[in-house]
Amino acid sequence: MLIDENHIDLETSAGGMRTFLYHPNYAGAFPGLVLFSEIYQVTGPIQRIARQLASHGYYVAVPEIYHEFEPPGSPFAYDAPGTEKGNRLKVEKELTQYDEDANAVLQYLLDCNDCNGRLGAFGICLGGHLSFRTAMSPHVKAGVCLYPTDIHTGSLGKGKHDDTLARMNEINGEMLMIWGKQDPHIPQEGRELIYRAMLDAEVNFSWHEFNAEHAFIRDEGPRYNPVIGSICFDLALDLFHRKLMLAEPAGVMISGKTSSQC
Repeated sequence: MLIDENHIDLETSAGGMRTFLYHPNYAGAFPGLVLFSEIYQVTGPIQRIARQLASHGYYVAVPEIYHEFEPPGSPFAYDAPGTEKGNRLKVEKELTQYDEDANAVLQYLLDCNDCNGRLGAFGICLGGHLSFRTAMSPHVKAGVCLYPTDIHTGSLGKGKHDDTLARMNEINGEMLMIWGKQDPHIPQEGRELIYRAMLDAEVNFSWHEFNAEHAFIRDEGPRYNPVIGSICFDLALDLFHRKLMLAEPAGVMISGKTSSQC
């Protein structure tokens, strides 16, 4: 399936948020996905993931997670300075701003004539945590989280004191959790804490652990594992197809608005 690519600047209380859009290039209304990036913002690997998801019939929106700190279109390099900047900004940003940004993208998708109101979330690393929090919205019916960081430590955002573990019971959709057993950022005891919390909160989820380190789905760098990456995409697409392609249209209201022209 051929896709179109463009972008929009969504308004937030912290200013405009550049959001990249990927969708099939023919007329229709498609399920919407919010794709949250790693700490490096919208890099080449993230764009390729967005294109791959869009090519299966989804309207994919990819916000820049550090829009209040960086000018539009500012991915970070996969090097030591880029890593330092991404990790520093991760805890300079207010937790409430992360949530506001997510709601702004969800609202855009719900208002968009090219989206049919069936929404999911997909995230990687920091984005995996953001995908998890976005799934707390009643409009999100499916969430995919690849090695989400900081859930087990409760350390996302300014002050390093998030409430993600305590709010798991707000998730109503189905979740897909994917991990690397050799990931130093989420050790076994951290994964076990999250697993138990999701069980206690009665979240509907599936759980997959692979013999891999962090960033194994990123198609740049020495940790990329294309075989595992392909399996992960198949798992994600199965979930999205079941919950978004085969489902009845979802409600389309977050802030009193049901539809508008994109």
